[in-house]
Amino acid sequence: MSIDSVRAHLSEAAPEITIIETEASSATVEEAAVAHGVKPAQIAKTLSFSVKDDRFLLVARGDARIDNKKAKAAFGGKVRMLSLEDVETITGHPVGGVCPFGLAQPITVYCDVSLQAFDEVYPAAGARNAAIRITPERIAEITGADWVDVCQDPAA
Repeated sequence: MSIDSVRAHLSEAAPEITIIETEASSATVEEAAVAHGVKPAQIAKTLSFSVKDDRFLLVARGDARIDNKKAKAAFGGKVRMLSLEDVETITGHPVGGVCPFGLAQPITVYCDVSLQAFDEVYPAAGARNAAIRITPERIAEITGADWVDVCQDPAA
């Protein structure tokens, strides 16, 4: 079960972090914001991409949109979203619960600088009704993520 792999990963990498399970779905940014009583921007969404044969995850603020020019420059080619099947196979998490923790397969993780606008964000935790509260810096630390600037300016 996906939430169990996240729980196991966090128990080793960040035992101080507790998974928050809600009755309501938090599968979309909007649902997650309501479930956790925060702005949609504070939800840390995990997106799954490929460039040529390279696959990777990008964690960005909930209201962020990819800037294709920035992404192409940062990742060395045109980014494409992975299929739902590939996402579940690689991460081990259902769509709506995808996060960079407790992954089924090793995959590179990036964090977009857009996350740094917040002291704490809420990424999913392997289930459509689970999340954690964490600093953006801690996400990068736990996952070994590099910081990139590939999203559009949210103020634009």
